[in-house]
Amino acid sequence: MYVPKDPPPDCPACGDPYDSVSRHTEGFVANLIDNERYQRVCFQPVSDGSDPALDCYHHTHEQAGTSERAAPDKKGD
Repeated sequence: MYVPKDPPPDCPACGDPYDSVSRHTEGFVANLIDNERYQRVCFQPVSDGSDPALDCYHHTHEQAGTSERAAPDKKGD
């Protein structure tokens, strides 16, 4: 994983502003359940030289249109 050179000003997948971007050329896991910082990650297929890769655009809760992180459901409350 690394940050691509010259990333676009807005997310190419959704058009919204984003907080950070990372390029992945290997397998990875994305889990946003209970994430304090990010609400959404958009995935954009790209090539890294001649190899396939994914650019991941990380959107904060504010950028994704949510005011705060949703609290998980707690059974028995």
